[in-house]
Amino acid sequence: MIIKYISFLLGLIWSYSFIRTQSIFSNKTALLFKIFISKVSWFTFIAACYFGYKNFSFKATLIGIAIAVIIVHLSFFFLSSYISKRIGQDNLAKIKTVFEYALIAFIVYFVFF
Repeated sequence: MIIKYISFLLGLIWSYSFIRTQSIFSNKTALLFKIFISKVSWFTFIAACYFGYKNFSFKATLIGIAIAVIIVHLSFFFLSSYISKRIGQDNLAKIKTVFEYALIAFIVYFVFF
């Protein structure tokens, strides 16, 4: 039962982290990210919630969802603070721009080839 609950939490954390990642990108990249990646992550998140509701009590499911959301938000907060201090805002903006264009190229390549 513990392994089922841990897999439920990991599924929630995994899918919600992709949903949360969408807010990092600029509007045009976020649109592509939303269309191709975030939709699947929302489906996975809802499926994980349903899995939790069917296998555990309603209270345990809500606690698991809350724990997953808190873990993802704290991880993003601490990771962004660490990266900002380590790299600096100017370099971080350059890296973000390169990463956004690489993501757009990857999605275009994936769709057409």
